[in-house]
Amino acid sequence: MKIPIVMAAFGTTGKALETYSFIDEKCKKRFPEHEIFWAFSSRMVKDLIKKSRNIDLLFPNQVLSQLKAKGYLWAVVQSVHLTCGHEFYRLVEDVKGCDIRTSIGLPLLSNFEDYIAVVRAMQSAFCSLRNEAVVMVGHGTDHPSCSSYAALQYMLNQKSGGRIYIGVIEDGWPSMEEVVESVKKSGYKKIRLVPFLLVAGIHFKEDLIGKEDSWKTCFEREHISVVIENKGLGFNNGIVDIFFKHIEDAIDVIPVS
Repeated sequence: MKIPIVMAAFGTTGKALETYSFIDEKCKKRFPEHEIFWAFSSRMVKDLIKKSRNIDLLFPNQVLSQLKAKGYLWAVVQSVHLTCGHEFYRLVEDVKGCDIRTSIGLPLLSNFEDYIAVVRAMQSAFCSLRNEAVVMVGHGTDHPSCSSYAALQYMLNQKSGGRIYIGVIEDGWPSMEEVVESVKKSGYKKIRLVPFLLVAGIHFKEDLIGKEDSWKTCFEREHISVVIENKGLGFNNGIVDIFFKHIEDAIDVIPVS
């Protein structure tokens, strides 16, 4: 039996679920001999999807229990988180308690090669720009992995001439106000607003482009025009390939029976 692959995400609702479908299709083509399953860690999302679509999403431990019952001895659990933060380590703890043996694929930004690959995948966001900045907005975290944002910004700016700014929505640094002030001081009158989120879901609609106190409106109040990138990272083939590389790494450490 080929090792099954469990794609483990936080979850989302509404149209943004299309992102997971896109990744799933790509994953099945990349690993045609492996069964692909999805698991979601957010109870809130699970309840909302059940109520709105009558679809039962499964937690990672539920999927793994089903695989154990089918006779599988091993499974790959691929995190589709962006950094090794709280949600990733909760996934690790959740998986530890399961009866089936697992090999965990790491999040997007896990080693130096990942950063290089992300820079390469994101170059299309800035390679053709002239007199405008690119503002990439991530979720943010109070976990030490928050340093990933600063490291990535530094590496992106080595390729872009200093036109990339990365900020976060919630916990961490830098905040929206700090990024807007930095862009303003640099003299830019136009920016491209890019969600550094796997899925352009509720955070994108409310925090990035919403009508009140969003990143978009904050820039516009400073007379800086905004061009919106409306797709999350999950639709970027280069980003998806990094996750697939991590799946391959996780498969490689499983003993051959």
